[in-house]
Amino acid sequence: MSPATGKKFEIAGWLLFIVSALFFIASAIKGGDWLSGLGGLFFLIACLVFLVPVFRRTSD
Repeated sequence: MSPATGKKFEIAGWLLFIVSALFFIASAIKGGDWLSGLGGLFFLIACLVFLVPVFRRTSD
């Protein structure tokens, strides 16, 4: 697998994690569970933090 293809899969995986976090937060809001909502928010923030180095990498 080429490095460019690997990076696309990595980004796709993180985007799927972000979508999952958003659904988790929405479910927590609908159910009125603030603790789960807070957990989902922290998970979303962590996903975004992990994406920073992916977009800051320079091409080798």
